[in-house]
Amino acid sequence: MNRIPPIALILAAATATCAVAAEAPQAAPKAAVDIVLVRHGHYVADPGADESLGPGLSPIGVAQARLAGARLRALPNRFDALYVSPMQRARDTAATIGADLPGQSFKVLPDLAECTPPTRRTEIMAKEKPESMAACKAALDRVFDAHFRPADGAPRSELLVCHGNVIRYLVTRALGVDTTAWLEMSVGHASLTRIRVEPDGRYKVISIGDVGHLAPNLMTGATGNPERSLAVPELSIAE
Repeated sequence: MNRIPPIALILAAATATCAVAAEAPQAAPKAAVDIVLVRHGHYVADPGADESLGPGLSPIGVAQARLAGARLRALPNRFDALYVSPMQRARDTAATIGADLPGQSFKVLPDLAECTPPTRRTEIMAKEKPESMAACKAALDRVFDAHFRPADGAPRSELLVCHGNVIRYLVTRALGVDTTAWLEMSVGHASLTRIRVEPDGRYKVISIGDVGHLAPNLMTGATGNPERSLAVPELSIAE
C-alpha cells in the first residue's frame, strides 16, 4: 500500500485553500461621502395649495435657487446622486438648481418631506401629535442610515434638496448630540449645509446654513431675517 507523504497532504490542502480564497469576492474598500443639503427657497403660504405638496416658490425663492445652482455648479466634484423632497417648494428649488447641473436628474425621496421630529421645546411638543413626531423621526433616521455612511469603492457626492427641519435633525445625528436639540439651529432659504462621512464612518460637519452665495437683501428664512419681496416698491416723489 502506497502512502502519501505528510508534506504532500499539507501542500495539497494549502493549494486548495488558496484556490478558494482566490475565488472569494474581495470586499470593496470604504471611501468618503460628501453630502450637500440645500434648503428650499422662499415661499408664500397658499391656502389653495395641495395639502400634501404645499405651495411652490415665490419669485424671491426662484432667485435664491438660481444663485444656489450657480454655487453648486462651481463645486469641483460632480454629484453622483441627487435627491429631492416630494413637496412642491423643494421640487421647484431642485428644478431651478437642475438647470445648472445639465445631464443630471433628481430622484424624489419621500422620507425627505418636511415634518417635525421630537424637540426639547415644550411649546412645539404641545402642538404636535406624538405619533406624527415619531413617524417623522423614523423617516429621518432612515435617510441618515441609508445615505450618511461610507461609500463602497470610490468617493461619492450626493445632493439632497429638502427642508429646514430635516436638515437640522440630520446635523444633530452627524454631530452625535441629543437630536431633540435640532431647533437650536436656524438655516435660511436656499442655504447649503455640508457634511462629510469619512471612510472609517466618522462625521465631519463642514458648514451649516451657508448663504454666502446670496446677497444680503435676498436672505430669508433664518432667525433674524426680515420678510422680503421682489415686487417693485412704491416710488417716493418729492413735491
